[in-house]
Amino acid sequence: MSLYLERSGKACSKRKVKLMPQAAEKTEDLAKTLRDTIVSLVRGDAPDLSARQLAVFLTCYLDETGHTVRGLAASLNVSKPAITRALDRLSELDLARRKVDPLDRRSVLVQRTPKGAAYLKEIRTIMGETVENAARKAQRSAEREPAARRVRRVMAA
Repeated sequence: MSLYLERSGKACSKRKVKLMPQAAEKTEDLAKTLRDTIVSLVRGDAPDLSARQLAVFLTCYLDETGHTVRGLAASLNVSKPAITRALDRLSELDLARRKVDPLDRRSVLVQRTPKGAAYLKEIRTIMGETVENAARKAQRSAEREPAARRVRRVMAA
């Protein structure tokens, strides 16, 4: 089975790139890790964030440079009003805050909060646990495989 990954470039042209089996497997593993992480976040006490809100949150917390509404809109390729709505929700949850740039009062800076840092730590913990669980499951499966082959050989004889 071949797995294809679509990449879009300028002028919305799409190109299919055939992935090597190992890359396809890693892509599948990453998708499962993402799903399991999001499911854990949804089931827990953490706030539910939309994909856009999560993208804004992670961009602010994983990229060490300072962020503005204009800069986030450009880097995420969405409108400034969309960033504003996402920041409204993040501010409501105290995961980020806005501050007027003292050097350019037209610009709004996005700042991290202690609660946001704790939320990122929780996301990292959940992802780590998800990866560890997947590794243990793969190891158990690999340990069972030789025994299953022996059983099949005995049954075939």
